[in-house]
Amino acid sequence: MSHEGSSRVVSGRQNGRPTLEEVAALAGVGRGTVSRVINGSPRVSDQARDAVARAVAELGYVPNQAARALAGNRTDAVALVIPETEARLFSEPYFLDLIRGVSAELAEADKQLLLTLVRTEAERQRFENYLAAQRVDGVLLASVHGDDPLPDRIAKLGLPVVMNGRRSEAEPVDYVDSDNIGAGRAAVAHLVARGRGRIATISGPLDMYVARARLGGYRAGLAEAGIAPDESLVATADFTEEGGRLAMRELLERAPGLDAVFAASDVMAAGARGVLREAGRRVPEDVALVGVDDSTVARLMDPPLTSVRQPIEEMGRTMTRLLLQKIAEMSGAEQRGGSAASEEEDEEQRRVLPTELIVRDSS
Repeated sequence: MSHEGSSRVVSGRQNGRPTLEEVAALAGVGRGTVSRVINGSPRVSDQARDAVARAVAELGYVPNQAARALAGNRTDAVALVIPETEARLFSEPYFLDLIRGVSAELAEADKQLLLTLVRTEAERQRFENYLAAQRVDGVLLASVHGDDPLPDRIAKLGLPVVMNGRRSEAEPVDYVDSDNIGAGRAAVAHLVARGRGRIATISGPLDMYVARARLGGYRAGLAEAGIAPDESLVATADFTEEGGRLAMRELLERAPGLDAVFAASDVMAAGARGVLREAGRRVPEDVALVGVDDSTVARLMDPPLTSVRQPIEEMGRTMTRLLLQKIAEMSGAEQRGGSAASEEEDEEQRRVLPTELIVRDSS
């Protein structure tokens, strides 16, 4: 009779997989006991643990990851938030390399990636509501502007969060950044060594720390070379190719005698290169050109672009590892009833990775 009952249960399974209830019935224990054994709880007798182990082996039971995550107040999902349009996301090599690093690290940890574009206040509010419903275990943020409230709001929800870059020098939220000041200094030092003296720059939007830092590095490089600053050689853009084009036109109108340009991204350098060609300026003979990122754009330009390499994919991996560490610490702290991390540990979760100048034919 029990065999017939068992047959009915098995025939009613989804995908023919054994259920937690079947394991409990075969082991002669309750469903909760099976769950505690599978999740490694110490609050189980040796006799019950052995019975469950034998039943699991006999039935070939495989725990359902989604059910285990829900039982432990986890979703096994991480959100990567990029406050940009779809057009910018898919045209900008930086974001694609970052996503590659994040995705690879999450795949190794058997976690799901939720890619979210947040561009308006309404979209931000919807995303906050989504987070408040505990749909993800943690959040990665990229391309954050200085006035963006999202990092602080996420932290107030009690969710672990790590940023790619930072909003200011005194960023309170954990982040992984690259040495953007060093990038500007290295670019200018290289151009000075090439004999250039009228060095212009195309910066990113100055409400972003990354743009201010690269501009600061440019100015520090000029100072170290003994070159007086000239604001007519500074133009602000938006990290897009069209922005680079507009800024380059502006620079040529204001300072036609310039002999070098440091663009704060490869994409803007590509825009600048097009304008220089239209103006009859040869690169590098008339105007040397340097970018930042060492992306595919740099390698495919004509001539190939000298660029300051950021370890973009490694930044993606590093910020993901830090987030997974924070999720694990927070989960452990909740079980212990203690705090997740000390101030010293928080310092360990703010990292700046080195950059490297890659010299090509454009300079």
